[in-house]
Amino acid sequence: MRARRGGRILRIELRRSAAPLAGVLLVLVALVLLQLVSGPWWEGAESWTRQWTSTAWWERFAMVLMWPLAVSAGAVHGIRDRRSGTSELLATTPRPGWHRAVTAAGAFALTLTAAYALVFLYGGVRVLGNDGYVHLGWLPILAVGALALLAGALLGMGVARTVPSALTPPVLALASLTAVTAVHETVTGGMVPNRIVLLSPALSQVYSTFLTVTWRVHAGQTVWLLGLAATGFLLLVARKPRARLLALLPVVLGAAVAVPLLPADSARNYALDKAATALVCEGRVCVTKLHEPRLAALKGPGEEALRLLGRLPGPPSAVRESVDPWPGETNGGPMAPRPSGVVPIGVVTVDFEAQALDGATKDEYTRALLAGAGTAPCLDADMNDPTEEQRRAYDETKVVRELAARTVAAAWFTGELKPLRATAWLRADAEALAGPAWDALRALPPDVQRERITALRTAALSCDGDLLDVLKDGGPR
Repeated sequence: MRARRGGRILRIELRRSAAPLAGVLLVLVALVLLQLVSGPWWEGAESWTRQWTSTAWWERFAMVLMWPLAVSAGAVHGIRDRRSGTSELLATTPRPGWHRAVTAAGAFALTLTAAYALVFLYGGVRVLGNDGYVHLGWLPILAVGALALLAGALLGMGVARTVPSALTPPVLALASLTAVTAVHETVTGGMVPNRIVLLSPALSQVYSTFLTVTWRVHAGQTVWLLGLAATGFLLLVARKPRARLLALLPVVLGAAVAVPLLPADSARNYALDKAATALVCEGRVCVTKLHEPRLAALKGPGEEALRLLGRLPGPPSAVRESVDPWPGETNGGPMAPRPSGVVPIGVVTVDFEAQALDGATKDEYTRALLAGAGTAPCLDADMNDPTEEQRRAYDETKVVRELAARTVAAAWFTGELKPLRATAWLRADAEALAGPAWDALRALPPDVQRERITALRTAALSCDGDLLDVLKDGGPR
């Protein structure tokens, strides 16, 4: 009977409180941002509908708008009794105040969690359509996000009950939005300690599909959010100043435990997902578990590329998908040279995203693997429609010259000069350099040609010198 009565009260609360409206607004705000507003969550392999972890991660990024909404919705509920003039009447009832608080918290927990899960479900269905890697590694990211929404709603309720003014909801909404946005703006600049940044419920953007959030971030944020939720609930049920003061204890204790637990260095916020980066192989060709559906398309071109590379002394013996580190962790910039020694000499690496291989034919796969005599690019040329500022950030001439040399190297193995699947805005300039270099190389005796290609491969492995100069003179200058 008691359980039935509790369920009836919860249903009434769901009909009459701000919780259902908050859930609807939450879904609309998240989907408008992620689905209708153009941003990095639309681009490349890190798109929010390409992999499960990326979907959960980008939804946490959207918390910059979702969390202030949850806080303000809780605040609207917190001033409900004062606004309706029933505060004194409810204070005289024999039913404990925490009973009503639990019911209200339950209503918000149900609606906000359902709304948050619905957004993830929409993205997840899209991931399935894109043959995303199926796993449960995204679950902690999603669970902490749902806890953040509940903590925000309880905080809003508690503060509004303590300061029952019509101005409290908009002030809390503005304050929480400003705080979370300010934290996002300082992530790259290092103006705020990383541990303080991680107290925000919103995560930074997705850097790579191979990354996941570390357990220390999950643990620290969970402790902090539980303390925040407990303080909000205690403020909601407190009736005296002393009780309100004691209600601040959980959030203080939560911060005291969470801050030392959270990583001090932002490079430790994320780590390679070992399950996603595990290799799946067929013969001498391997890809990561994340991209296992691509293995069938890569196997034939991979074996053919290894056969053709066998014309060189000390040729590579395997094709393997490369796993990029967190951008900026080792490179220092989008166009900085790849450090030498990163790629094993006996391995031809393939980067499905950087080498623009989506929808590639068998011939295009083979040429991509043969480019640079089976080496990875030293300079990243994968930038679609760059801004003027981005184009000024690196030496475009070096990128074009490397792309031209890599194109000529692939042509030496296949016998035909064809453009690589490179970025469109670089292709014309690279082809203008590749044609003369190809003609000059073919005019040399076969033994000399082989020496030049071998020298190019050596230079490309160490990112030493201008590759076009190597083709011309036989060594770096």
